[in-house]
Amino acid sequence: MKCAVISFTRNGAKLNRMLCRELSSQEFRVSGYSIEKYVLQPELQPLSGPLKEWTGRMFREADALIFIGACGIAVRSIAPFVRDKKTDPAVLVIDEQGRYAISLLSGHLGGANELAQRAAGILGAEPVITTATDRQEKFAVDVFAKKNHLYLDDMTVAKEVSARIVDGKNVGFYSEFPWRGTVPDELEVLEDVPDPLEMKAEKAGARPETGICIALSERIQPFPETLHLIPRIVTVGIGCRKGTSKDMLRLRLEQALERADISRHALCRAASIDLKAEEKGIQELCQEYGIPFLTFSAEELREVPGDFTSSAFVKNTTGVDNVCERSAVLAGGRLIEKKQAGGGVTIALAAGEWRAEF
Repeated sequence: MKCAVISFTRNGAKLNRMLCRELSSQEFRVSGYSIEKYVLQPELQPLSGPLKEWTGRMFREADALIFIGACGIAVRSIAPFVRDKKTDPAVLVIDEQGRYAISLLSGHLGGANELAQRAAGILGAEPVITTATDRQEKFAVDVFAKKNHLYLDDMTVAKEVSARIVDGKNVGFYSEFPWRGTVPDELEVLEDVPDPLEMKAEKAGARPETGICIALSERIQPFPETLHLIPRIVTVGIGCRKGTSKDMLRLRLEQALERADISRHALCRAASIDLKAEEKGIQELCQEYGIPFLTFSAEELREVPGDFTSSAFVKNTTGVDNVCERSAVLAGGRLIEKKQAGGGVTIALAAGEWRAEF
C-alpha cells in the first residue's frame, strides 16, 4: 500500500517521521512531506508547490493520504478530487498533537478504517471511525469484498445491503463457492437459486428481498435485489497470429466469457507462450482489463498434465501442441472453457481454487 503523509507544524513533522518509520516496517511504501522549514532529513521531503497540486497528484498515485493537521485543511484539499468510493484513496486526519486518528474517506474499500487503527496504535492515539456498520459491530459487505478480493458490482445495492443490516433487517447470502468461518448473524444463507416462477409464487417475506451472491456470473439472481460479488480467479489463455489487433482479441475473449457465462470482472490474468511476450495486441488488451500477462516456454507448457485440444500446426509453429489451454491451466488452475478459435485467435479459460473467508 502506497501511503503519503503531509504535516504543517514542527510537532506534526515529528509525528510524520514516526509514522513513516513505523508504517515502512509494516510493508507500507511511505513518503513523508512537510513545509520546508520543518523538514527533518532524511525521512521527510519538502512540499514543493501548492498543497492542492500535491493532493491531486497523490490522489492519482497513492493508495492512502494522511494529513497531520486540521480536518478543514484536509477537507478543502481533497474536495476537488473526490469521485467514487471504489477508486478514491483512503484519507486520514491526525491532529498535530497525535491524540486522534480520524478515518475521513474510503473507510472500507479504501482501507482508511484499518489504517486509522494502525496509525493510532503507532502514535498512542484514539482511532475515530464513524461508519455505521463498524460503530454497531455489524457485517460490512464492502470490507468483506475487499478482504476476499471480490469485485463488487453495484454500489447502490451495496448501500442498500448495509442499510438493511444497520436497520436490523435480514439480508440473504448465496455462494457458489465454499467458505471458511461462521456466517454472520446478519446474513440468511440460501442453499440454492430458486426458479423465477417459484420466486413469484412464494409468499412475501419467504426469502430476503435483498441479498449477496458470490459467483462468477452476474446473471444469477437468487434475490429480487442481488448484489454480485465476483471472485477474481479466472485466467485467460491466449494464442494468436502475429499482429492480431486488440479489438479482435477483445471480441474473441468476450465471446468466450459469454459462452462460459463468466463475468469479465472475474479475470485476474492472461497467459500465453513466451513467443508472444511482446505481442502488442495482447499487451494492450491486458492493460485495458488491468490484468498481468504471464508467459511460459514451450517446454513448460508441454509438461502440463491434462487432456488438451491438440493441433499439429500449432506444434510445428511453437513446439507445443496447444498454447491457450495449457497456458491457462499452468497459470490459473482447472480448465473451465476449452479452446475457442476464430479470427486467428484461440482462447481458453481456467479457474483457481477459492473460498470465502468470514
